[in-house]
Amino acid sequence: MTIRRKTRDLARRLLEYEAMAGESPESMESASTRVYEKLRQSLGEFVGAAGFHSLASRALALARPDAPSLSAARVTADGSFEDLGEIEPQIDDDKDQAGEYPSGGGGAILITRLLDLLLIFLGESLTLSLLRNAWPSAAFDDRNSVHGRKA
Repeated sequence: MTIRRKTRDLARRLLEYEAMAGESPESMESASTRVYEKLRQSLGEFVGAAGFHSLASRALALARPDAPSLSAARVTADGSFEDLGEIEPQIDDDKDQAGEYPSGGGGAILITRLLDLLLIFLGESLTLSLLRNAWPSAAFDDRNSVHGRKA
C-alpha cells in the first residue's frame, strides 16, 4: 500500500510540531508517542475506544512490514500500546530519501499509516477538523481557518 505524499507531509508536520513542543527537559516521550496519544484522545471522542482500536490495529499491521521494530507491539482495548519497545529505530534510508517515509523510524511510519486510514475513511475535511481539535494552534493546510478559503 503506497503512502500518499499528502499523508507523509501531514505526518511530518505533526511530528515536527510535537518535536518542537517537547523540547523541555521534563518531556521524556518521543514525538511519535505524543502524536499517537493526541490522536487517540481526539479520535477516541469521535469513534470511541473500539473504533480507535480497530484503526490503530490496522495501521500497526500496515506499518510492520516497513518497521520490523513494531513486530512486538500490540494495541490494547483502549487503543494504547503494549510492548511497544523502541519505536524510533532508523528506517531504510533509501526509502526515506525517496520520500516514501517520513523521518523518525517506526513511530513515524505508524503515524503515517494511521493518518492515511483516517483520510481514506473520514475524508480530508473531517480528518483535518479532528487534527485541529487535538492541535488547535497548528496549521495543517493552506486554508484560512477564519474564512475557509485558500490563503
